[in-house]
Amino acid sequence: MEGFIVLVLVGLGIVFLALFFSFFPVMLWVSAIASGVRVGIITLVAMRLRRVIPSRIVNPLIKATKAGLGLTINQLESHYLAGGNVDRVVNALIAAQRANIDLIFERAAAIDLAGRDVLQAVQMSVNPRVIETPIVAAVAKDGIEVKVRARVTVRANIDRLVGGAGEETIIARVGEGIVTTVGSADNHKAVLENPDIISKMVLQKGLDSGTAFEILSIDIADVDVGRNIGAQLQTDQAEADKQIAQAKAEERRAMAVAYEQEMKAKVSEMRAKVVEAESQVPLAMADALREGRIGVMDYLNLQNLEADTDMRTSFGKANDKDQPNKGSDS
Repeated sequence: MEGFIVLVLVGLGIVFLALFFSFFPVMLWVSAIASGVRVGIITLVAMRLRRVIPSRIVNPLIKATKAGLGLTINQLESHYLAGGNVDRVVNALIAAQRANIDLIFERAAAIDLAGRDVLQAVQMSVNPRVIETPIVAAVAKDGIEVKVRARVTVRANIDRLVGGAGEETIIARVGEGIVTTVGSADNHKAVLENPDIISKMVLQKGLDSGTAFEILSIDIADVDVGRNIGAQLQTDQAEADKQIAQAKAEERRAMAVAYEQEMKAKVSEMRAKVVEAESQVPLAMADALREGRIGVMDYLNLQNLEADTDMRTSFGKANDKDQPNKGSDS
């Protein structure tokens, strides 16, 4: 029985020590004191109460103290509570100090809270980065397409990291400068002979204004000739003009056909009127005979006159048919 009680007491003691050392970071406090960082155990316990992990504050403070940055625990803790990355900010400050870059804690914390990697920015200030643009297609004045790919060497601008535009803006502005330069060239051969005119004109535009970078150089990596856009546009225009002309011709043909059909209808209408008028002649003759305006002999003389006219007409048609044969025989 006594052995069981001893085991229970030992277990409770172990649990108490585990809880004590988890709530009171004694080893972290000892490490800080050994590193020359003056921090009290009560301060570490207060961090626990404020839901702050003490190691996230003390370890960066030890590095900062060893580097001679002169930071305080309140600065690091306030940045941690604001949602920042304390360790990354301290590493950036140490790297900036070693590279003789003027960077204070407030600016580094602001850059970190803005969502940018402050350590990477400091490293980029020391070691510039090369950004390669995608292939940019531009057309010279002679209508020939020129494809250009450039490499932009940039360095981070610490003063403009907060609120400055990113890499996408640099790439877009360089692409715009390439299109403008190639488009102002008289012909594509001038661009192929001197590709450096692109980089010179682009650099003169100050494309890094308002961005988080400073452009050091723009190098043309590749220049290639593309399609003949001018000829293609002229061909497309000619094809469009041809289709328009064909459409207008088809419209005129349709109107002509409609007009022809209209004329045929009018001719048929006139013929119908002639037939109708001719049909009225016998009726008029019958009325005249009936009323006595003409006599029977007058009617017979008219019939003889019509018969004589028909005979003369038939003779004339027969002579017209025989005339070509006589001419060929002679």
